[in-house]
Order: sequence, then structure tokens, then C-alpha cells
Amino acid sequence: MDRKGFLKNSMIISGATILPAGNVFSQNVTENGIDRLTDSNGQFILKPLPYSFNHLEPYMDEETLGLHYKFHHGGAANAANKDMEMVKKAMDDGNFESVDYWTKKLAFHFSSHVLHSIFWTNLTNRQTAPTGELKKRIEKHFGSYDRLKAYIAATSKNVDGSGWGILGYQPYSDSLTVLQCENHEKLTQWGVIPLLVIDVWEHAYYLRYKNKRADFVDALFNIINWDNVAQRLDIATKLLK
Repeated sequence: MDRKGFLKNSMIISGATILPAGNVFSQNVTENGIDRLTDSNGQFILKPLPYSFNHLEPYMDEETLGLHYKFHHGGAANAANKDMEMVKKAMDDGNFESVDYWTKKLAFHFSSHVLHSIFWTNLTNRQTAPTGELKKRIEKHFGSYDRLKAYIAATSKNVDGSGWGILGYQPYSDSLTVLQCENHEKLTQWGVIPLLVIDVWEHAYYLRYKNKRADFVDALFNIINWDNVAQRLDIATKLLK
């Protein structure tokens, strides 16, 4: 993927492209194209997950994962398509008050599609830890992995209402940064490329963890795929030089 294609896909990075060819997870992500947000006609699409719905047990239960992926993520992709259609119709009709409404809807639904697509590849069924260049940058910008873990965990747990905790790469300062994103699109920083996202909407955890968001966030650190995070960082830094 060249720089133009990378930016066209809203800076959602497929870490699998640089994984070893023999890596099963890599092959699955590459073949399924989970980071491919649109089809050849520009319609938003929901690509298959790189694993089964029970793959993340016991930390994320099969029922929650299935509902989350099919109805919440899938619903966002479908809604984004409707938003695009309505923006075009409003412009054709010269109804610019309506354009404003549907543009805001598109920002909400498309951002959801982007973040969910990253979220699924950020998870695996084994415990990993940052290594290599990612580890070096974490230590440079946050002091240590434990400090980053505490920072992003607290950021995620304390989102007002619904939203995400995000570890991203800020190309303008060549640094890692942690964001607290309300809903799917608020409190973002222009240019930041998400590397790791933690979904703290209630639909991500309520069936298993009830109202205990903090327990869910803590549990996720058992299944974060830091290899995927590292690969996303590697691609981001190479493509944006």
C-alpha cells in the first residue's frame, strides 16, 4: 500500500502486511482484509473477523463478541453508507441544512467503523508484551510499559459516557500519544494514527461484566495483541516519513 492508498483508507493500518508469511494470524487478516473499509465502489463494508467468536474467551465472551461485531460494528458500516447517500441527496436538492445533519452522522458512523476495524486486530487469545521499536518508544514517551498501561487503562475507564481509549502515533511530533475519545469521533487530535484502541461502550462488555467497565478494561490487557500494535506503528512511521 502506497502513501496515497494509506491516507485514502483513513489511516487505518493493516499490520498484517509485514508479518511473516507463515504467521496464521497474518494470513487470516490479510486474506479477510479487515482493515479494508470500502469495496471497489466506495461502499463501506464489514469484512470477516480474523478469528471465531469464541477466540477471546474467557476475557470476551462469544455472545458479546458476536453481537458486537455483527450488530454494532456492522450497523455502523451500514449507517455510514446511508449517511453518504443522504449527504449526496441533500447536496443535489440544495438542502444544506440537511447536509450538516448527515455530515455529522457520517462522522459518527464512519469513525465507529474505523475504530472497530482496528479493535478486532488489536486482540488475540494469548498474552503478549511490547517489544522492539514499540517498546523503545513507549519507554521514551511514557517511561515504561507499566506506566503506559496505567495511563491508557485510567484514560479508558474514565471516558465520560461512551467512547474509547486510544494509543496513537502523532506524526507531527513523531511521538506516541494517549487519547480519550468520547463516542467515536470527539476529542480526537488531527493527524493521530490509532495503533491500539480500547472500546468502552457498554455493548462491548455489559453481558459479562455488567456495569464494571474497569474490570473489562483490566481483563483486556490479557488479550491485547501488542505484535499488531507494533506492526501498525512500523507501517505508520515508514509511510509518513
